Amino acid sequence: MAHSLGRFMTIEQIRGLVTADFEAVDKVVKQRLHSQVALVDQVATYIIYAGGKRLRPLLVLLAARACGHTGERHIDAAAIIEFIHTATLLHDDVVDGSVAAPRARNANEVFGNATSVLVGDFLYSRAFQMMVALDRMRVMQILADATNASPRARFSS
Repeated sequence: MAHSLGRFMTIEQIRGLVTADFEAVDKVVKQRLHSQVALVDQVATYIIYAGGKRLRPLLVLLAARACGHTGERHIDAAAIIEFIHTATLLHDDVVDGSVAAPRARNANEVFGNATSVLVGDFLYSRAFQMMVALDRMRVMQILADATNASPRARFSS
């Protein structure tokens, strides 16, 4: 993205365009991560706040802004995308047997494969609860198709 001076913007400058929305997404993520099961809370918090760049929610927020969206639904949409992405990471790390660098251990290394898969399932189901609350059938259709297509693409090669 070109800056008014002709230079490219840093990710921090781009994120600065939607700071308030990004903070609102973090608040929704924290609220919606909560579970009655303490271990789910612990693992979900570990993986969500493990230092990811959160590019997917950022793209949702930027797209909403670029399209002139008004309202608050884009905040929930960005949180939904983050939950789906995180669930995918949890599942993929187990399937791939991924091992992270020593300073940034994967959830499956810390909590075990079964726990990681169950928390991934929790995040998927929470994302779909949130999609239902948006009451946008087209959004649910696109996200349901996207989550269904991902594993097929991985296993078809």
